[in-house]
Amino acid sequence: MTLLSHGRYCDEIIGQADALCALLDGAGPGALGRRVPTCPDWDAEQLVRHVGEVLCWVRHIVEERAREGVSVRDVPGAQGPEDPRELTAWLARSARLVAGALREAGPDVPVWSWAWEATTGFWARRMCHEVVIHRADAVFSQRAGDAPPSAYGYRLDPAVAADTLDEWLRIVEFAVAAEGAPRPPAGVGGTLHLHATDVADAEWLIEIGGQDFRWRRAHARADTAVRAPLTALLLASVRRLPVQGPEFEVIGDRPLLDFWLDTARFG
Repeated sequence: MTLLSHGRYCDEIIGQADALCALLDGAGPGALGRRVPTCPDWDAEQLVRHVGEVLCWVRHIVEERAREGVSVRDVPGAQGPEDPRELTAWLARSARLVAGALREAGPDVPVWSWAWEATTGFWARRMCHEVVIHRADAVFSQRAGDAPPSAYGYRLDPAVAADTLDEWLRIVEFAVAAEGAPRPPAGVGGTLHLHATDVADAEWLIEIGGQDFRWRRAHARADTAVRAPLTALLLASVRRLPVQGPEFEVIGDRPLLDFWLDTARFG
């Protein structure tokens, strides 16, 4: 596993936020009021406010070199503008400000985080992927019928998609270490292989059902295999797409896959 460069993460924060905003700005009146089916408690306005709030919060952590947790309620400007018509411009500006703060700091400055690494580099990667996934949520809020996310401009560079899935598995690993592995039903357990069909060497092997959670990049036989294009594989892993339809091929034990999708989560 090779991380992207710090500068690339900063570039992606801006680029992914711009794409999210362009999608909503181009969707016409009512776009912000549409429900987000992948985040069912939110409409698109709440989604934008959440993403902007998190970006403002991380910018504050980085600029203040915070070594303890900070409540987002104490971060000036994190609530965004009252007028919904100003929200996408605020989100785009927030992305540029946090990317600028991260660039100025570099990747190695110690700052507070909730995770396994407490550096500005951690936050650059985390914010890149935060916007990547919520951009997909924005697509799902606007799409009609069964149109694929790619029809709405949701296309990820393979390096970004693979790194987003790597980080997601690392987050699940962190959660399991803190909370314990979920107990599978009787007879469910084994290995799961995720195999991207459109990108070379984008394969993951996950061990499910033990006391710990283990995963690695690997080409290997497993009890269950899921084959799909990389972006679809990522969206399925973070429960944005169901594993069904012509993009997906499932080989082997479906209950093992269903258990993984039901329990791989954080928070």
